[in-house]
Amino acid sequence: MDAKTLKIKAAAEALTYVEDGMRLGIGTGSTADEFVRLLAVRVKDGLDVIGVPTSERTAALCRELGVRLTTLEETPELDLTIDGADEVDPELTLIKGGGGALLREKIVAAASKRMVVIADETKLVEALGAFPLPVEVNRFGLAATKIAIERAASSLDLSGPLTLRMTGAEPFVTDGGHLILDASFGRIPDTRALSLALHAIPGVVEHGLFLDLARVAILAGADGIRTLTTKTER
Repeated sequence: MDAKTLKIKAAAEALTYVEDGMRLGIGTGSTADEFVRLLAVRVKDGLDVIGVPTSERTAALCRELGVRLTTLEETPELDLTIDGADEVDPELTLIKGGGGALLREKIVAAASKRMVVIADETKLVEALGAFPLPVEVNRFGLAATKIAIERAASSLDLSGPLTLRMTGAEPFVTDGGHLILDASFGRIPDTRALSLALHAIPGVVEHGLFLDLARVAILAGADGIRTLTTKTER
């Protein structure tokens, strides 16, 4: 079973959490794209929902397929967010931001009563960190911010290269106008400590560690769907 098929299966399962009249946060990435496509079919059949997209990319796909959109300014409280992840651990802590939308993804998830993560089973890991951690940073003072991140990581016995994300010959720029440093720290034993250390750095806008946000993870594999939940969800 190929990766695309698994993504579609996870997205289809997530659609069972969507109810008529919901205000949805709609994520970014290849798996979230499959969710949007399936959601659009339901909308054409009469499902009444309105969505807040987490990126310009997702917004464009929703408009193309006829999914009605709003903003957090107009609709600041959401019922449910459906989004993908780059890594998921057994406690449903996530690494996100491979697609560069981590700031908006985190804002939308935090504005939602519930977050459901969709992914293929390869995204489930014992401990986060094999996937480089995206850190969204301000353009101003980039070199100083990079040094501060390296020092914060070192204080937690983490090391590894920080790589400025590029698009061709130019730095990748997020929808918010920021840059991204991808931190290849390897295994992260204490995600909460790293989160606090990164947030203490003035040049860091946000990071891709999602703590205490996801309540359900839908993981598709060759043997079917596996659903993980937090204790509060059970």
